Amino acid sequence: MAPLATSNSDGTVGGSKISAGSSPSYRKYFEKGISGLLAVCAAVSILTTVGIVVILLTQSLPFFGEVSIVEFLTGTEWTPLFKPQHFGILPLVCGTTLVAGGAALIAIPLGLGTAIYLSEYARPAVRNTVKPALEILAGIPSVVFGYVALVFISPLLRGWFPSAEYFNAASACIVVGVMILPMVVSLSEEVLRSVPRSLREASYALGATKFDVTCGVVVPAALSGIVASFLLAIARAIGETMAVTMAAGATAQLTLNPLKSIQTMTAYIVEVSSGDIPMGSIEYSTVFAVGLTLFAFTLCLNVLAQWILSRMREKYE
Repeated sequence: MAPLATSNSDGTVGGSKISAGSSPSYRKYFEKGISGLLAVCAAVSILTTVGIVVILLTQSLPFFGEVSIVEFLTGTEWTPLFKPQHFGILPLVCGTTLVAGGAALIAIPLGLGTAIYLSEYARPAVRNTVKPALEILAGIPSVVFGYVALVFISPLLRGWFPSAEYFNAASACIVVGVMILPMVVSLSEEVLRSVPRSLREASYALGATKFDVTCGVVVPAALSGIVASFLLAIARAIGETMAVTMAAGATAQLTLNPLKSIQTMTAYIVEVSSGDIPMGSIEYSTVFAVGLTLFAFTLCLNVLAQWILSRMREKYE
């Protein structure tokens, strides 16, 4: 039971000091001011999102005025900066999906296994050591991960697979998988630990083993939160820019071979935004068209996450 708030002789209640001279009308105006300030904060967030969407839509119109949507969505060549120009975004979508999928294959099993260990098996001393270490891993800049991919992972892969190009999708998958690993571990561990203890005790009372309780009760009970952590991590992988640009290269080609150099949507935006492309040209407009596609990607993923959460959410009393 939560401790009751106590009033002291110095006028503090629950750690907060209340002026003895505060009148009810003053408190009323103060609370209205706080409420208005919070409403402004919420409005700024919403208006920022709306502004980004409006900019993407309006700035994409010149591009779609010259390139048909069918060609943009179904074309298999993306060479807007070279002659002859082609504007099929499928190579960029393929590269983005390849990196995000590969990173998910690395981060999801490792992250879920680590989360289950920390939540159900690890001693408090181990948990208090591993979690801060993961938080340090999450704080490393992405450019450092890209550098590690260039000087360590890519040469290692070329030693194992001589046909691998120096810039390849596999290196990007590995570093992005490591980057999103702390997110999967942290969110999954929290939802696993939030499962009511009564469920565990009831299972133990029926003679279940530790493994039975973990795999048969705790993980299914926390499945909605675990899936949400997976989708958030994948959305983070889709939006990753610097590490992918350094590790995977800038070759927009339609391939599923992880040993080939590819280009993601974010990497292309970085390439064009370097300042060499004149504003107002169709090459410049491709940035907004690709950005709009990337926004649609992440929006669909978030909508899917909300739908899964609404379908799988468990309520306990």
